[in-house]
Amino acid sequence: MPIIIAQHAGFCMGVQRAVNGAMEAAQTGTEIVTFGELVHNPQVIEKLEKVGISAVHDINQTSGKTAIIRSHGVTPAMKELLDETADHVMDLTCPFVVRLHDVVKRYSADGAPIILVGQADHPEVIGTIGCAQGQVYTVQDTEQAQKLPRMPRALAVSQTTFPHEQWEQILPILEQQVEDLTVQDTICTATVLRQTEAKRLASQVDAMLVVGGKNSANTRKLYETCKRICERTLLVERAADIPSCFANIHLESIGITAGASTPDWSLKEVVTRMTDKELLDQVSTEEAENSSFMADVEATLVKIRPGQTVTGTVVQITEDEVCVNIGFKSDGLIKREDLVTEDVKMGDEIEVEVVKVNDGEGNVLLSQRNILNRKAFVELVQKYENNEYVEGVGKEVVKGGLICMVSGIRAFVPASQLSNRYVEKIGEFVGQTLKLKIIEMDEQKRRIVASRRAVVKEEGAAKKAETWAKLQEGEIIHGTVRRLTDFGAFVDLGGVDGLIHVTDLSWAHVKHPSEIVSPEQEVDVKILSIDTERERIQLGLKQLQPKPWDLAPEKYPEGSVVTGKVVRITTFGAFVELEPGVDGLVHISQCATTRINKVEDAVNVGEEVQVKVLSIDPEAKRISLSIRALIEPEVAPEEEVSAIDGEDATPVDIEAVGAALEAEATEESAE
Repeated sequence: MPIIIAQHAGFCMGVQRAVNGAMEAAQTGTEIVTFGELVHNPQVIEKLEKVGISAVHDINQTSGKTAIIRSHGVTPAMKELLDETADHVMDLTCPFVVRLHDVVKRYSADGAPIILVGQADHPEVIGTIGCAQGQVYTVQDTEQAQKLPRMPRALAVSQTTFPHEQWEQILPILEQQVEDLTVQDTICTATVLRQTEAKRLASQVDAMLVVGGKNSANTRKLYETCKRICERTLLVERAADIPSCFANIHLESIGITAGASTPDWSLKEVVTRMTDKELLDQVSTEEAENSSFMADVEATLVKIRPGQTVTGTVVQITEDEVCVNIGFKSDGLIKREDLVTEDVKMGDEIEVEVVKVNDGEGNVLLSQRNILNRKAFVELVQKYENNEYVEGVGKEVVKGGLICMVSGIRAFVPASQLSNRYVEKIGEFVGQTLKLKIIEMDEQKRRIVASRRAVVKEEGAAKKAETWAKLQEGEIIHGTVRRLTDFGAFVDLGGVDGLIHVTDLSWAHVKHPSEIVSPEQEVDVKILSIDTERERIQLGLKQLQPKPWDLAPEKYPEGSVVTGKVVRITTFGAFVELEPGVDGLVHISQCATTRINKVEDAVNVGEEVQVKVLSIDPEAKRISLSIRALIEPEVAPEEEVSAIDGEDATPVDIEAVGAALEAEATEESAE
């Protein structure tokens, strides 16, 4: 007769942790008590008493002793009393119960109500209620859920060992009672797996044995689940409880499962009772028909060490952590930040690294990211040796620089290596993706120093070389004005700078480059000359504009009347700007209808005047203008003729005017 033992039978991680912790404490020689029964199993309690650990229910009985908080946990108030009364307190609360307490504390911090699904008088439920800051409603079935008052909002959580099937039946009712319901599934995954497996096993065998303490809530629920499916289901605490007639009934197969507080030896005794010793090799599990129960037990005692890589199965997923069965006496926990596989699911096999065998609370700490980081570090070493660039994201500002995450590994970028220019605010790089070059690496200490400045410098040099190779004299190129000086404007052509001399900015006279361009302005310029040896490029902006004197004959024909601005005054006349780059001369004799001693008697610098074009010579860049020709004479014609043609008249020396204009042109060129 084959006997099938459920794979997820017996001690869960929380109970195993509590029992192991108590047994280790017993070896210290101190007087130890548990506040309440450590687990709901008579055999375990009996074994603890044999090593000197007794259960007490009065807090005064913990005085002067080491008090153990059982796996069900206690209220925060009771924890404070134990700390005050006992010499030492060992908190062996199941990690999943601890997380349940944390969820309740966080949500009820502002007084929000809690709906706790579970057995109201169970120690775990009592301890959880004590963690809430507001009202707590306990419900155990759909009938109690329907009697709840309507609420605007609430959090629904569950006792960690509550049947998942019943939890799912209650939730829809809670959603009707609460307008804004937050649901947190806090049922331990081991409980879900145990109940699911028991249902499946009960449907496949002729009889079921459920092993565990009759005062254990999860064992009773397990029995009730199996009983609904398989009529021949018995609940026994030990092998001696099995009726003799049960062994004599002809059965094709028997299934055996056990509650979370059932020790391995109790399970083994039941198996031995149901089989002949010489036929023990027929005992099978659902995973492997011929594997022995003892082999399964021994598999839970594998040795692990920090830094070791192991493969485990995901058995619990919460908001903050993932629980993994690695074949050790305790399951391992991975914090979310140390998990790489984002879509991890129950039952997934993942490779993890042991960080700590015991975190101080009996938990094995695991990391998936450490394995990835190890592989990533090897890749970074190769990139360092090959002078390859890497990408990093600025994480935080520290003394002297910036911490960047490069492939999940911390790298330090000194402030001096952030840019080829002075960086005033390092915080501006936080959150930015930066291209970096590793400049120092300590493989033993796993330290990395990186530089962004080196990347900027090398890429700038490459870009500069590429730009120099493309430049040609006479070419028109696009650039950006970077800085201005008194003698010109420097333009970035893509890695190299060129200079527009102040005289090449405009055809007109320019006192300062800021009159024409400004920093960061984009401009098209003409390459006038290239000196590769001295790395100098002469640029021109005015060369892309029409020469004003080329159009002057059409714009200012002889006899035309135009408006201009007096820009300079000399002893022989006034220069009037008709447009930038085109000036004409009003000779002193053409400034007024009467004789004047100086030009200022007729016009002043900055004054706008209307003039008549007397003559124009574009090649010589000369225009002769007259103000007098546009002024109506105030005297009789005879007198005007006398004044002009008489001995007092001042003749216009055209050659002298030409010489003056040439002198002005020479002066402008010199400027």
